[in-house]
Amino acid sequence: MTAISQGRTRRTALVTATCALAVTGAMVLSACGGGDDPDAGTNGVGKLPADRIEARTRAAADAAPAVRLSGTVVTSGRTYQLDMQLKTDGGSGSVTSQGATFKLLRVGKELYLKADADFWNHADGSDGATGKLDGKYVKVPQGDPAYRKFSGFTDKGVLLDGLLTLHGTLATEGHHTDQSGTRTIRITGDKGSGGTLDVSLEGRPYPLRLVRAGGAGTLGFADWGKDFTVKEPAPSDTVDYGKQLPTS
Repeated sequence: MTAISQGRTRRTALVTATCALAVTGAMVLSACGGGDDPDAGTNGVGKLPADRIEARTRAAADAAPAVRLSGTVVTSGRTYQLDMQLKTDGGSGSVTSQGATFKLLRVGKELYLKADADFWNHADGSDGATGKLDGKYVKVPQGDPAYRKFSGFTDKGVLLDGLLTLHGTLATEGHHTDQSGTRTIRITGDKGSGGTLDVSLEGRPYPLRLVRAGGAGTLGFADWGKDFTVKEPAPSDTVDYGKQLPTS
């Protein structure tokens, strides 16, 4: 073999070894998360501007057939503790306000309220309704002010439209991990004073945690798309209040 041929052979071997090393290095970086890329393996919304993240998460929430939300909502100066399961055609769960807890159930347009004797005694101003209403579902007439006030707690579209709103200039605050270990991206309104929203970076970009502006409550969202059954209570478990229902 001539000296020229030997030189070409050595150069070819060197190039081959260098390429193999580069490929191996790329594989190692990929296995380790793409060189510490926080968006590696995510749904990609973390790379978007804040306004597009908000639009994507609103679209995902609207399209989901069901969700569970829990936490506090402050409205009209009153704090409500919610634990609700919601779907397109109904919802159910519990609401606590001013120390009183009651359950709500909506099937289509029919709304029912269920509470214990203490709730009804406070609302009625006497103990006359205790035996009749304690632990029973009371059907709320659609013309009753209580229907207008409480049905929103059971309406997925109405409730999410009113809650999933950040105020002011939107920005991203960075990547986080929630209590269940899900990676999220946080978007803020006016650096947090207009509220913050944690959006899932895994699977669909669902909202997972909301802190409302002005101390108006904090809510967590779970079980997106997980169906559940709502059905009207048995007639034997339903009674008529006989007057305008309380809204307090």
